[in-house]
Amino acid sequence: MTAMTHDRLAGGRLRAGLGFAALSASSFALSGPLARGLMDAGWSSAAAVAARVLLAAVVLMPIALVQLRGRWHLLRRNVRLITAYGLVAVAGCQLAFFNAVAHMEVGVALLVEYTAPVAVVGWLWLSRGQRPGRLTVLGGLLGLVGLLLVLDVVSGARASAVGILWALGAMVGAAVYFLLSARDEDGLPGTVLAAGGLLLGGVVLVVAGAVGIVPLAVSTGSVAFDGFTVPWWVPMLVLGVVTAGLAYAAGIAAIRRLGSRLASFVALTEVVAALLFAWLLLGEAPGGIQLVGGALILGGVVAVRMGEPRSER
Repeated sequence: MTAMTHDRLAGGRLRAGLGFAALSASSFALSGPLARGLMDAGWSSAAAVAARVLLAAVVLMPIALVQLRGRWHLLRRNVRLITAYGLVAVAGCQLAFFNAVAHMEVGVALLVEYTAPVAVVGWLWLSRGQRPGRLTVLGGLLGLVGLLLVLDVVSGARASAVGILWALGAMVGAAVYFLLSARDEDGLPGTVLAAGGLLLGGVVLVVAGAVGIVPLAVSTGSVAFDGFTVPWWVPMLVLGVVTAGLAYAAGIAAIRRLGSRLASFVALTEVVAALLFAWLLLGEAPGGIQLVGGALILGGVVAVRMGEPRSER
């Protein structure tokens, strides 16, 4: 009876984790098409992201305060975690990606950044002795091949040494996001971590723009999508509330249930969802080879799941 109860609890935790992961990935994926519309209307990418994460912090802050319930010692105890999350997983990752796409094609930069699950597996192996099994390695290979096909970087893609270095920095930031989000030993609520990190990351992005590291340009003109036009504040509101606030909070909830390794591979489905949103909002229909790549990514996630140790499954 005890074993059956444990299995039911584990199964419920897995289903909840996969649900949160799917919600987070689809929310993150929506940011690309929305930000593309804003940038076509005159926004710089850094300004769009800074406004996005600061708005998300404002939205999450009341929820975070309710979850804290006056336990301010949790903030003092986790100040290093929140600082690292804001500086590396939010601001550092975004800044590195922006600088990468300034020197190379977006698809190649994304491909390098989305090797983060491999970095997560390597770090867990080196730091905790969690050696990956054959199914985990197979899942990683399927995921990487799927990314190559989905992002279509094989045909004539250009890259540069400087761009690759910046993209690797973005990959490190993404890997740190998965590793730090899994830390809940001190009882810090996930929404508090997300709100604090987003606030700090947004402030750093604004400062980076003020000193000229990244350009900050905004526009109040209408934003055009495929077949319709909306005021600028509509996509910005969705960017802040859905693609940042909801995405980060759901992502932390998923990682704390699935573990950083499995969650990082499930997050690869973000590129598949991004294709669908680009099709709906921008009229950019995915090709057959991209659909095959999406299937390989999903196959890689299943393989990684099957390769998880029994104690973690």
